[in-house]
Amino acid sequence: MTPTGPCNAPDVVDVVALGESMVTFLPSRPGRLADVPNFERGIGGAESNVACVLAAAGHSVRWVGRVGDDPFGDHLVEAIGAYGVDVAHVRRDPGRPTGIYFRTAGDRAGDAHEVAYYRTGSAASAMSVTDPDPAAVRAGRVLHLSGITAALSGTCLDLMRELTARRPGRPLVSFDVNHRPGLWRDTDAPGVLRDLARGADLVFVGQDEAWGLHSAEAVRAALPEPEVLVVKQGAAGATVFEDRDVTFVPAPRVDVVAAVGAGDAFAAGFLSATLRALPVRDRLRHGHLMAAAALTVPGDLATPPTREHADRLAALDDAAWGRLRLGPGWTEETQRADEEVRTP
Repeated sequence: MTPTGPCNAPDVVDVVALGESMVTFLPSRPGRLADVPNFERGIGGAESNVACVLAAAGHSVRWVGRVGDDPFGDHLVEAIGAYGVDVAHVRRDPGRPTGIYFRTAGDRAGDAHEVAYYRTGSAASAMSVTDPDPAAVRAGRVLHLSGITAALSGTCLDLMRELTARRPGRPLVSFDVNHRPGLWRDTDAPGVLRDLARGADLVFVGQDEAWGLHSAEAVRAALPEPEVLVVKQGAAGATVFEDRDVTFVPAPRVDVVAAVGAGDAFAAGFLSATLRALPVRDRLRHGHLMAAAALTVPGDLATPPTREHADRLAALDDAAWGRLRLGPGWTEETQRADEEVRTP
């Protein structure tokens, strides 16, 4: 699958990512939120995370969202823009605040993991079919969305239904299911997310969030409509269904520092390789490599490997790929090595 999109439009970018970004407070040490004395400020948000990773990997990217007209909104716009992301179409809301959240340092999948969201009534929750600018949203080869936006409010859900409706001339629509049960209230979240996914061209879904389905094949049977379906299977790897072809690629071994941000990084790696029209095996391997970069740092965002080094790793034979092990600092080391190779 190769994105087409409005390639001749003067304002075209590789990817437009739409969704809420928040200021995130990362703990200074492990433990309950009640016991952590200090937090470090960062940025978080599934769609803006994808935008930042893609921009760092050399793609033209626009983030479309809505933040408060407040200092936290200033921080998000400046920090995301510093990655090279176009933030000119982010709306500032004078009447609603920028969302924030706190989390513990542990694995998100663990019982001790805590997240405290302060996003009810946030500026992003006011997004609707009349906001943002439709031309700014659709002026990309790929439009990347996630199920998190649909959970923010009724108007956000209406916007997501509008953007995933199958219409001629739309960009390739990428949708990460991103089911966060804590964000949904009195709503059939699985049904809503399935319906949105059925309207997308490329869908990412973790097998652990796929409505109780216990195999990649069962997920495909539930979602036959997307041209490309990526089922993420944790540390085991990921499976891609494209037309009638099924491709599984194991994930490399990773010395995990914090299991946050990996799903967004995987999506960015896969999208980057898709934009470059790489074969499906390499698309999956680039997804795994970007995820490994995120897993080996404490925060949501990591320095990605250089494109040259990622391409070399993605081209390894199966045996060498199976021996690959990545730990903290591996992306910085590859950047230094690539710089030395390019220096005469």
